[in-house]
Amino acid sequence: MASAFEYAPAPESRAVVDIAPSYGLFIDGEFTEAADGRVFKTVSPASEEVLSEIAQAGEADVDRAVKAARKAFEKWSALPGTERAKYLFRIARIVQERSRELAVLETLDNGKPIKETRDADLPLVAAHFFYYAGWADKLDHAGFGANPRPLGVAGQVIPWNFPLLMLAWKIAPALATGNTVVLKPAETTPLSALFFADICRQAGLPKGVVNILPGYGDTGAALVAHPDVNKVAFTGSTAVGKQIAKTVAGTRKKLTLELGGKGANIVFDDAPIDQAVEGIVNGIFFNQGQVCCAGSRLLVQESIQDELLDSLKRRLSTLRLGDPLDKNTDIGAINSEEQLTRITSLVERGEAEGAERWSPACELPTSGYWFAPTLFTNVTQAHTIARDEIFGPVLSVLSFRTPDEAVAKANNTQYGLSAGIWTEKGSRILAVANKLRAGVVWSNTFNKFDPTSPFGGYKESGFGREGGRHGLEAYLDV
Repeated sequence: MASAFEYAPAPESRAVVDIAPSYGLFIDGEFTEAADGRVFKTVSPASEEVLSEIAQAGEADVDRAVKAARKAFEKWSALPGTERAKYLFRIARIVQERSRELAVLETLDNGKPIKETRDADLPLVAAHFFYYAGWADKLDHAGFGANPRPLGVAGQVIPWNFPLLMLAWKIAPALATGNTVVLKPAETTPLSALFFADICRQAGLPKGVVNILPGYGDTGAALVAHPDVNKVAFTGSTAVGKQIAKTVAGTRKKLTLELGGKGANIVFDDAPIDQAVEGIVNGIFFNQGQVCCAGSRLLVQESIQDELLDSLKRRLSTLRLGDPLDKNTDIGAINSEEQLTRITSLVERGEAEGAERWSPACELPTSGYWFAPTLFTNVTQAHTIARDEIFGPVLSVLSFRTPDEAVAKANNTQYGLSAGIWTEKGSRILAVANKLRAGVVWSNTFNKFDPTSPFGGYKESGFGREGGRHGLEAYLDV
């Protein structure tokens, strides 16, 4: 996009990561082919280049992995917390040592800009393992009673938007509490999970404690339904979350669901405009808007709407879209052709329903999956783009006059995952935050994460919490 100063290309080297032509399933500490020999290809969203061929797990493979995890559970759960912590600390340090390699890998497989994988994803991955390593020998003091016990085998299904970070959110607390894991990464982003399997071997983690099963939805369904899985953790779409809840209903499996969102970013008339604009941009265009807690609805007080929108459009005109491996890139590629089709369809529907679309002048690359940052004004609460999760770089702007109206509009959604408040008044922040039906409320910032802080939603955004002390409870028999 146009700028007074042109940025010279600053590409990160691909040479730091060595991607093999093919990868197997990781079961019982070894890479192995799928029982039926099925494979699928993973491609780079920025170029549509095939990166590798991946073994596709089936029901027989799920059974093998669960049996390996069950066998490993006996010894792993019997280890003192101090011993389990050593493995987690070791994993955290190896992640740090290999962070440049993993950041490039994640960018290639996912499409997000290298500065996001390098500066946000990888530091948080290591931080989660460090944090839960610290809890491993202190579970008696976590507030869940004396001598809390692990559940057993955890079946975990993670999404494609933060592949390695979601893996860390799931695996770190599970291992710290003495459980063993069978994890299914998303079919469009399996590589970082398979590289993590290698990190587990490098750290000397006992065989069977962590098992990685790449595959499609049928793999995840088989894992969720397996009778010897004690705990199910899922991050993904609300529709799939509902299917999982039905599958688990009537069993003794413990369940955590972290699903979709339609976060409201509320800007009051006393907010610092420039700071709020940066928060709005970070809230919806970080990771191309492919974030469950994205601030995809902007609620702005009427008296400052024109001023804020002018400033926001100027800022969007400076964003750089292009090669995700370039360190200057702000907007990377959409993760898959399927996701790009969904975004395009919902944006076209927004226009058809009468909302006014605006995007900065932006040249899209000829190969790969790309969508320009998009802003919709003249949006009402009845518009599809104000109700449905788009999961892309699309912002819907609505206005309000009073704090009560802002709260009513923010809560007028089937979701309840996140919200943001922008104002200089601390009393207003507290008053409004207490009325918002959202699991996470940021004040004068957005999309800030920390392993010590719990994360989760209400309503169709799921239930249960991940992160912090609260994240331990989901993996303990309390």
